Amino acid sequence: MTFFKFEADFIEALRCIPMQVRLKLDTCGIKLKLQDWNHFTQTERQTLVELPCVTTAEIATYREYLNQILIQHTGESGTDLPIDEHPPWMDAGTIPESVTAKAQELGLTITGEQWMALGAIERFALIKLSRSSHENKNFLPALREFQLVE
Repeated sequence: MTFFKFEADFIEALRCIPMQVRLKLDTCGIKLKLQDWNHFTQTERQTLVELPCVTTAEIATYREYLNQILIQHTGESGTDLPIDEHPPWMDAGTIPESVTAKAQELGLTITGEQWMALGAIERFALIKLSRSSHENKNFLPALREFQLVE
């Protein structure tokens, strides 16, 4: 399980959705609102952290479990998200424009070599943290944690 240091202020109680769960949500194609996450028990949140979501069978199991607890707590299953067959975080050769633009806002540059050296979960985190719809106060701490800046 990968928790990032920039998530430390909310990870112990799992009061926010950690990046590794957000990756699984994108992988299984379900949108999960923070308010719905907050309805889940600590055990359910921990299960969502721990359940694997890589193989076709694991993805189906994860999706089914998530929908079960959503229905239990909210009365509705999750909202479907399109599943990207070639997600940008899996492309180590191309830095998404949102990441480049966010780095430039901070006067920084991420090189292709640096991007390639990151793991998929790190690239995923930077992509999520660079989107305009996301609160991106953790973008710079993530860059530091991933040793892309000092």
